[in-house]
Amino acid sequence: MFSPNFSQMDWSISWDESSLNAYKEVFRALCLIPILHYVIAFMLIWVVFLYNFLEFHFFQDFFSGFRGAPVALTFHPTSHIYHGVVSKCKILHGRYLATPWLSSPHFQTAFLNFFGNPPAFSYSRQLFHVSDGGTIALDWLTSSDISRGAFEVNHTISKDDTAPLVVVIPGLTSDSTSSYIKHLAFGLAKHGWNVVVSNHRGLGGVSITSDCFYNAGWTEDARVVIDYLHHQYPKAPLFAIGTSIGANILVKYLGEDRENVPVAGAVAICSPWDLLIGDRFICRRLLQKFYDRALTIGLQGYAKLHEPRYSRLANWEGIKKSRSIRDFDNFATCLVGKFETVDTYYRRSASTPYVLNVSVPLLCISALDDPVCTREAIPWDECRANKNIVLATIKHGGHLAFFEGITGSRLWWVRATGEFLGVLHSSSHMHKKKTEITEQKASIESSIDQGPYVNVGEDGMVAAVGSAHAGNKSVEHLMGLGSIQDKTVLATEQTQQQTEAKSDVAGSGGEVSGECSSLQRIKCFDVIAASKRWLNHLLFRKNGKSVWLLVYIGIIISWPILGSALRIFSSKKKLRNFSGATSHRR
Repeated sequence: MFSPNFSQMDWSISWDESSLNAYKEVFRALCLIPILHYVIAFMLIWVVFLYNFLEFHFFQDFFSGFRGAPVALTFHPTSHIYHGVVSKCKILHGRYLATPWLSSPHFQTAFLNFFGNPPAFSYSRQLFHVSDGGTIALDWLTSSDISRGAFEVNHTISKDDTAPLVVVIPGLTSDSTSSYIKHLAFGLAKHGWNVVVSNHRGLGGVSITSDCFYNAGWTEDARVVIDYLHHQYPKAPLFAIGTSIGANILVKYLGEDRENVPVAGAVAICSPWDLLIGDRFICRRLLQKFYDRALTIGLQGYAKLHEPRYSRLANWEGIKKSRSIRDFDNFATCLVGKFETVDTYYRRSASTPYVLNVSVPLLCISALDDPVCTREAIPWDECRANKNIVLATIKHGGHLAFFEGITGSRLWWVRATGEFLGVLHSSSHMHKKKTEITEQKASIESSIDQGPYVNVGEDGMVAAVGSAHAGNKSVEHLMGLGSIQDKTVLATEQTQQQTEAKSDVAGSGGEVSGECSSLQRIKCFDVIAASKRWLNHLLFRKNGKSVWLLVYIGIIISWPILGSALRIFSSKKKLRNFSGATSHRR
């Protein structure tokens, strides 16, 4: 009765023993394999894991014959910047091959920050003070410094210097001593350009001298520095280059001021574009969290340099305990910059909403494998819609690295930037500030204007002068308008005084009185005609102000009425003089 149960139990016990024996046999077989083979297998598995985890692309480059990846260009089909400038840039139409032993975006980015192979030279420093009491360190490297071997530096540039001038805006917690900034400055200066690095407040060894700190959306410092350089060196074409956070600041500034920027051309390298997307990205994966932590340590070091002000204006304990960029922005940036929340700060500081407003020739370079600034934030459609922008994206390159060559001594984006700016400088597509265009139009108008000008003689007479007397430069015409106006007013008063004096002595007869009144009308009409010509010359040089146009129309309309009134007034005086002369004869 119970035998089936016993047989089942015997079968299960025998199956367990056979399974155990099988595992024992496998274990004995594994023990026969040398330990070295296990080590090799473990290393292979680890290498495969790291190859994918660190996003290496060595084998892809190897199987492609180390030809590199092509540069993808995004632009408007009718973009004059592409057809007139970028189409002539061989580097942007070539291929980029990363240094073989740096064929990982993380290796490239780390190597740039810890080594970088920067060229050896020294800057010349200028301290620039802004209106709020802040101090900005401007570090200069001129082409003459490189020609002298960079052992003696002297940034004194003539006010009339026509060599191109480039202002560089560094990235987050970077300054002029950063490896990639030195690569850029040296490369441009070597080709005859003058370079000035505009360090962020509190960086470059300069203390914070006001309660204003820089942030990812702070464009005021870039604006005042660029305006200063433009007015200090008006004949030098001015270009701007922004890197990382500096690129975000630059693009935002260009979009805010539109046509009113004195920048002839610009380049944005590895911009984060949308800080809110970047914040989500940098917290997503383990490697990105490593970068997040590394950048936070840099921000804490920056805050430590200026602890007295941060402890007064921000949450110092929160700054010390920050574990991410978002924490630091919450405890420091939002409090100092008066932002309600961190997300509010990120939204207001993003440069993406300003891309469509950029009116300057702008080249944007980004790597699709950038471990800090994600490709998800790149405004592809906005760049394609703006005819002034060309977006160059490269499959590899890391963040601000793009090392090339066997030794890794060059940065690809530095060469691409130099070529783009060089072609732009030699082309007719450089941007000109709106006011400069207005002045040029005024110069052209004055140079081709053959109408009469106002001439004031020593006796106060106002006369019309032809083009033979108008041989001066257009600038002299514009600067001389004030003196002409004063002389015209004085001449009018003198003419009226002479007219009144002559009318007082008009008692010798009707013929003399008639001659005086005729002379009054001639002089009066001369003054009217000359004044109308002067007003026409002045008002149309203002180029388009509606209020001046209305004033001009009002004066032109009122001149006939005023002329009639003057003629009536002259007629009355003539009658009074005539009646006075008649009574005198009687």
